Amino acid sequence: MLDESLLDAPEALARADRRGLLRGAAEAGARVRTAARHAAEAGIAELKPEGRPRAVLVAGPGTAATGVADLIGALAGASAPVTRLHPTGVAPAAGALLWALPGWAGSVDLLLIATTDGSEPGLALLAEQAYRRGCTVVAVAPQRSPLTEAVDGAHGLVVPMATPPNEMYDETQAAASPGALWALFTPLLALLDRVGLLEAPPEILAKVADRLDQAAERCGPAIATYSNPAKTLAAELADSLPLIWTEGPGAAPAGRRFAAVLAELAGRPALAAELPEALPAHGVLLAGDFAAGADPEDFFRDRVEEQQALRARVVLLRDRPSGGLTAAPAARELALSHDTPISELEPDEGTDLESIAELVAVTDFAAVYLALAASGDHE
Repeated sequence: MLDESLLDAPEALARADRRGLLRGAAEAGARVRTAARHAAEAGIAELKPEGRPRAVLVAGPGTAATGVADLIGALAGASAPVTRLHPTGVAPAAGALLWALPGWAGSVDLLLIATTDGSEPGLALLAEQAYRRGCTVVAVAPQRSPLTEAVDGAHGLVVPMATPPNEMYDETQAAASPGALWALFTPLLALLDRVGLLEAPPEILAKVADRLDQAAERCGPAIATYSNPAKTLAAELADSLPLIWTEGPGAAPAGRRFAAVLAELAGRPALAAELPEALPAHGVLLAGDFAAGADPEDFFRDRVEEQQALRARVVLLRDRPSGGLTAAPAARELALSHDTPISELEPDEGTDLESIAELVAVTDFAAVYLALAASGDHE
């Protein structure tokens, strides 16, 4: 259950926000600026690459590293294949995770390591393995962490992870938190721009930071629900099973991140898929137990002590579709034919990175509001 009254009570939201999630979302733009400065201080702008890497490998634990790999794949995948190295192990603890290079990885490949922790021995071993194979290694990790000490110098280049401007909360404990993604992603954008896999010069990163600031102004806790896209989306998703349908290269990773953050921060199930394949993949959900009109005959049952059943709701995230072709009309027709409500988000005009930043920012704020307004998360 969602306490919608909490959404328009900024002081109550602040009391409920024990993990500093709203502050992390609001400071995303500042994290981009700090991370870009760290990248410059680490010497990324002075790098003289001998050519593009054959492939990009991305390793790291948690939702933030997964999102980084997904976004890099969307932005740079046309220039070089991007592969995320999934960890193995008996537990999700930092000391239990292990990574391994694929057999084909070698001197013409680039390994990117992204972690909000930095204490993972498995990542240090991976960097050592990559060094022996001749791979170029670049890591973004907390300063003075064991990984930084293991990689810095002979084994590769390390960029210190940008910490929150306000140090009163420890965001390294929440890899799904909004600021963590940008702290890890921004230095790698600067690097990949330098090696020619994508375009993210300093002026573009500045625009991304500005777009994140603009989203924070529109989605902040002081802005009422009726004019706040993130609060509106959170209210619309109350007691819903979100079916996140995406269109456009930038919207796809934003949608997958939204589903992951809803699960990790708000404890909410969600499914993400790309149009047009989302329509057959999720179509049965619109007509089954999650349909808006499911079980109409039980109208007179006692609902006081009964938890309300989840009903499907489509969340349509749209970026600029390739070639100008769009499956959005077909998506709307399918949803409406099953009386399924639709929420839509489409970014303002700008670069690909600005569009991604806006979609990620609004959906991050929505996930945070759902987490805070959920029953039992506040007093």
